[in-house]
Amino acid sequence: MPAKRRAAQLFMLAGAVAIVMGAYANVGLAVDGKVPAGMLTYGLGLGGLMLAAYLVLAKFAPWADPLILPLVTLVNGLGLVMIYRLEVAGQGGASATNQIVMTGVGVVLFAVTLIVLRDHRALQRLTYTAGFVGLILLISPLTPVLGKTINGARIWISVGGFSIQPAEFAKLALVVFFAGYLVAKRDVLALAGRRLLFIDLPRARDLGPIIITWVVAIGVLVLQRDLGSSLLLFGGFVVMLYIATQRTSWVLIGVLLFVGGAFIAGQLFSHVGDRFDVWLNPGDPAYYDREFGGSYQLMQGLFGLGAGAILGTGLGQGHPDEIPLAFSDFIFAATGEELGLTGLMALLLIYALIVERGLRTAIAARDPFSKLLAGGLSFTLAWQIFIIVGGVTNLIPLTGLVTPFMSQGGSALLANWVLIALLVRMSDAARRPPPQAIQDEGLTQVFQR
Repeated sequence: MPAKRRAAQLFMLAGAVAIVMGAYANVGLAVDGKVPAGMLTYGLGLGGLMLAAYLVLAKFAPWADPLILPLVTLVNGLGLVMIYRLEVAGQGGASATNQIVMTGVGVVLFAVTLIVLRDHRALQRLTYTAGFVGLILLISPLTPVLGKTINGARIWISVGGFSIQPAEFAKLALVVFFAGYLVAKRDVLALAGRRLLFIDLPRARDLGPIIITWVVAIGVLVLQRDLGSSLLLFGGFVVMLYIATQRTSWVLIGVLLFVGGAFIAGQLFSHVGDRFDVWLNPGDPAYYDREFGGSYQLMQGLFGLGAGAILGTGLGQGHPDEIPLAFSDFIFAATGEELGLTGLMALLLIYALIVERGLRTAIAARDPFSKLLAGGLSFTLAWQIFIIVGGVTNLIPLTGLVTPFMSQGGSALLANWVLIALLVRMSDAARRPPPQAIQDEGLTQVFQR
């Protein structure tokens, strides 16, 4: 019953806020020996925001998965704690106040999405509109008037004195486009051509969509110097293509195309090649001392992770402020220093649970578009987490992506709250019983009384 599910959700939501406030107090006690003066303000602010989100969800999506909102609240709150930790340590740019404000805006977008979008299937009618909007957002940083280069990457636009990273919103529009397009074309794309060894290759005439997406992704890598968005865009399309067709050959073709394209781009364009050189030789002094695109930030993050070891130095007792931009790009490394490998595994488990609930929604969805959209959004979140964690730990080349819900900043935080709202909306639709079942349940309750 929705009432029982919502009661359990409210209890978990209160528990998430309590954990965050406990961590917040721990930082103050470790740094100053007393509870932070603003703890009540931040606690009431975060609790009030999440209560508002809960009330909107209970009203407009009563059958939604009860775990998603508490899990997101916990991650968002822990990010707020780490940003406050870096702020009191004196790292310039870190501001817990700004983060709680942007969280509030994110919750407003979450609520507006649930209120306005009563039936997510309406998005299927906007397939090509979403694709056009997503493409415009993706290339907008290249425009001479709006585009802005920061730290060597042209991934920002400046509007009214505010900087926005449009690729964060483009990913949502493009996932909607991919879902709608693949539902319409999946029968054609699933057709097999020649067989190579144990794999049925697609027909040559059906390679157009993946080639076009590959060209766009490589263009983002070369022109905007944005490996993160490039990986996110192409990886998302390939996985959704696999979900739609169940053809492993599409995954293999996608991997070969991207690796081959990145290798060629690295040979032709120095800024692409430098990123891979830094990945392979981060300790080289030639890269370590470079102002932009060097390995100093990466190495400081690795030193921080090493200092944290298994159990961490403890909240408020490490030196995460020595990692450049630890409040945004490298908040995962800063968290690892103070919470250790154990804390990072717990954090990744929370992320995994959010993704799992999204994939569960995709499995339970009743129509192909919903399955693809929920699966695509869930994979996008998982893929982004892998890309940033892989970059920070030097498993893959470092990208410009940030840790979802934890890193300070507006664009990523707002876009991810909209992503969660879409998953909640689809979860409500997938879990909602047929009208006849609801009517029968209501009659049963009346007779029981």
